[in-house]
Amino acid sequence: MKDLDNIPALMADIGARAKSASAVLGCASATAKTNALLAAADAVWERRADIIAANALDLDFGREKGLSPAMMDRLSLDEVRIQGIVDGLRAVARQDDPVGEVLSEWDMPSGLNIQRVRTPLGVIGVIYESRPNVTADAGALCLKSGNAVILRGGSESFHSSGLIHECLIAGLKSAGLPEDAIQLVPTRDRAAVSELLSMTDFVDVIVPRGGKGLVGLVQREARVPVFAHLEGIVHIYIDKSADLQKTLDVVLNAKTRRTGICGAVECLLIHSDIAETTGRAVIEALIALGTRVHAAPPLSDIPGTVQATENDWGREYLDMDIAVKAVENIDEAIAHIRTYGSNHTDCILAEDPDAAARFFERLDSAILMHNASTQFADGGEFGMGAEIGIATGKMHARGPVGAAQLTSFKYLVRGNGTVRG
Repeated sequence: MKDLDNIPALMADIGARAKSASAVLGCASATAKTNALLAAADAVWERRADIIAANALDLDFGREKGLSPAMMDRLSLDEVRIQGIVDGLRAVARQDDPVGEVLSEWDMPSGLNIQRVRTPLGVIGVIYESRPNVTADAGALCLKSGNAVILRGGSESFHSSGLIHECLIAGLKSAGLPEDAIQLVPTRDRAAVSELLSMTDFVDVIVPRGGKGLVGLVQREARVPVFAHLEGIVHIYIDKSADLQKTLDVVLNAKTRRTGICGAVECLLIHSDIAETTGRAVIEALIALGTRVHAAPPLSDIPGTVQATENDWGREYLDMDIAVKAVENIDEAIAHIRTYGSNHTDCILAEDPDAAARFFERLDSAILMHNASTQFADGGEFGMGAEIGIATGKMHARGPVGAAQLTSFKYLVRGNGTVRG
């Protein structure tokens, strides 16, 4: 039985076992990893009733903590969402194994043959908040990429994550892979997070997945390198050339499909030439669906809106709220996004290809979209099977982080008694 009171010793033991497992997993066969993921998917489906029962305990805990409806939605699991977890595990299993992939190859005049090939990062620490499905996504992607992983889920999803983790372990066992390859920190104690952030002897990178508070804490305290997943201050700019029906379809989906995910739009910027036509139609449609529209003048004259304040720009609501502002042109929209955005995901709705090209060229968010809902900002929708997060920095991984992004590379240099003159 682990000593849950001695957090430094507990985490050091987890780290040492993860390091040992990573050495085995890094050279495990593609077949073994695929079999482990498929077996884990079967186990999740077989134990769906147990997972839903565990999730009920988490939902009770969330209600006691006073979580918002959007956060409760993130936490909630039902059979449909469990099917999504199963589908994600199987999708990752079907993907090509990234480990050992030859990224480039060349011959030198010296007679050397040089290859650059993908190699696992080693041990990844994932710190996340309420969404229990991250347990499966992160575990699967790390396994596929040959990395051991230490998962530290949110206190809200403690029971659900524990059951999902048991299914991942069942998959590892059935494939003959080390159970320590996927470990879940078995305590809600926040001291475990501080320990994980300082485990430079065992952990190669930290991936935080959650709100601004969590990511800020990780960035401040981590001694281990971090793939930052900042908040999703997602903008949509509606150009004067935008098609009305496309605009209505995209904006309503981007805001209301699921408000609690990082790809939900939080701010609309509307070209002033269409503020009274397309802009009004969009705002009225949002209000009709129950969205609180925080609008700047003159759009705040539209009945049902509330007056926007400076605090509404650059705000991640994760709820049925949206900030709206009219802009004189595309350059003003771009300037606003540069000032208030988080380099996560931004979108332009336009039929003018020059406007779309300018938007793509002048902004440097991790994901830029044209005439598509920002709710597609998701590794599964990018063909990655799942994602461990969306990295908003520029070093190493950027955008949806799938299995390939959880690798580094090494050089394989071959000669034939070759010496340097």
